[in-house]
Amino acid sequence: MSIEQSRDKNEAAPLADHLGVLRNVVIRSAIAILIFAIAAFFYKEFIFENILLSPQKHDFITNELLCRLGTFLNTEDLCVKPNDYELINLEIAGQFRIHIMLSIMVGFVLGFPYLAWEIWRFVKPGLTQKEVSNTRGIVFYISFLFTVGLLFGYFVISPLAINFFTTYSVSDTIVNQFKIQSYISILTTTTLSTGLAFELPVVVFFLSKMGIATPKGMKKYRKHAIVVLFIIAAIITPADPFSMFLVAIPLLFLYEISIFISKSVAKENKLNDYIVE
Repeated sequence: MSIEQSRDKNEAAPLADHLGVLRNVVIRSAIAILIFAIAAFFYKEFIFENILLSPQKHDFITNELLCRLGTFLNTEDLCVKPNDYELINLEIAGQFRIHIMLSIMVGFVLGFPYLAWEIWRFVKPGLTQKEVSNTRGIVFYISFLFTVGLLFGYFVISPLAINFFTTYSVSDTIVNQFKIQSYISILTTTTLSTGLAFELPVVVFFLSKMGIATPKGMKKYRKHAIVVLFIIAAIITPADPFSMFLVAIPLLFLYEISIFISKSVAKENKLNDYIVE
């Protein structure tokens, strides 16, 4: 065997090892999601009645608070009236497929902290001891931000978006009958998208570690970032300007926090460079 062939074999070995480890990460993560999904499958009534269908009800906590606010402001416009529409299923196996799909989504949400931990375990061996120390607790922060975003999307954005779309009318002669899949799509897309969008500080942290994001650059392009964040908010809450602003405001707040995080990382990087020199 030539020297070049031996070198290529040695370089290929670590890559194969990494792919093997990554495969195990994917398998374990999939198993975790599956376990949570199976558990969720057997709590059908609770998930559908108490979680999935609640944001459309007039006695949902968010809708009740809005109605109280409307009473205080002497306006009935903020009160969500009882549903005057039907959620229907038009497919023979539709409800079964919805049950399976929702169980998998619940499995993903419940298993998200474990997924974050698995990814951290995969990345950790490639970090220095200093980097490991600096990122201590990262799994908690990732899970915390995702949960906060999820709750914000579910309790704040989703009820407003659902109320907007279900009450919007172009003519009184049109009777509303919505496919259950359409309702679920709005609820899950809004909630999960908000949860992922709240991971902005974590993303900026790692980009700053890699030298891609800098506090100076983030301040310089703040106006561009505001436009991008509003576009993201518009994608999460299509055609609902009020909900769009409700999503954009916390994202802007998170962007400012991200600048502070990037600044802290930049100071630390400069200190490390000084020590090395």
